[in-house]
Amino acid sequence: MAALGWLTPRRRSATARSVLAGEAAAEAARKTSAEDESALLTGAPEQAPEEAAFPVAGDDRAAAFFDLDNTVMQGAAIFHFGRGLYKRKFFERRELTRFAWQQAWFRLAGVEDPEHMQDARDSALSIVKGHRVSELMSIGEEIYDEYMADRIWPGTRALAQAHLDAGQRVWLVTAAPVETATIIARRLGLTGALGTVAESVDGVYTGRLVGEPLHGPAKAEAVRALAAAEGLDLERCAAYSDSHNDIPMLSLVGHPYAINPDTRLRKHARALDWRLRDYRTGRKAAKVGIPAAAGVGALAGGTAAALALHRRRR
Repeated sequence: MAALGWLTPRRRSATARSVLAGEAAAEAARKTSAEDESALLTGAPEQAPEEAAFPVAGDDRAAAFFDLDNTVMQGAAIFHFGRGLYKRKFFERRELTRFAWQQAWFRLAGVEDPEHMQDARDSALSIVKGHRVSELMSIGEEIYDEYMADRIWPGTRALAQAHLDAGQRVWLVTAAPVETATIIARRLGLTGALGTVAESVDGVYTGRLVGEPLHGPAKAEAVRALAAAEGLDLERCAAYSDSHNDIPMLSLVGHPYAINPDTRLRKHARALDWRLRDYRTGRKAAKVGIPAAAGVGALAGGTAAALALHRRRR
């Protein structure tokens, strides 16, 4: 597993690293473009329907920002990407076991656990080190079709489409690699994606990041930087997420939405009268609906461990 030694807490504060990650994500996002998506999928709201006046058609200073994992897509993109790389023999069965266990925990807990997310991120950086960016982009297109396309929440996609139909720009904002996020955004017909930027030299990954992962406060910094560069009015913008970790991003905009929210975000959203949408058929079912991975034994073992830890924490 590669060590993330590009920066140390002693050399640069967490706030500065968040700003660096956010600015890098915004710069990378502005270099990408997406094709238009014409299909509109429907979803039932948890509470009241959206106001007729929002999103406002023709408001070119408004945009929408969507978290990816468990907001737009069931599960975590980086774990699905890892499964696809394993299928292509990028790493051994031992690493697959780790990916399967992490995915099981992510689905059971229903929240982004920083320790598990960093472990997955370290593994991914180690795996892609030395590979060409173009190679991983090409493989990422295949992995989207294999593992991600069927996991898009129709309700959330309908919300994104409503913004597009109103003539607004729509961006994914995620801790997933910007290349993976860009593929998903393009497939969904969105404007682009803000994601974690992995360092590359001459088109080859070095195994390091630019700044830090686009998570928590770094997402807010990325949205702020992109809004400034694109001339957006954040009070007229919307943001959507399932996780309390994204409260900084949600708090930036005039129209925050909690989508499939975890317990802490649900409580926070209700206290501030933010809008909620839940597209899961059942909260418990969503938590235990673990997708099959290559290697049933590995996933079963990981699931048992995650279940045991989950019960101890309840």
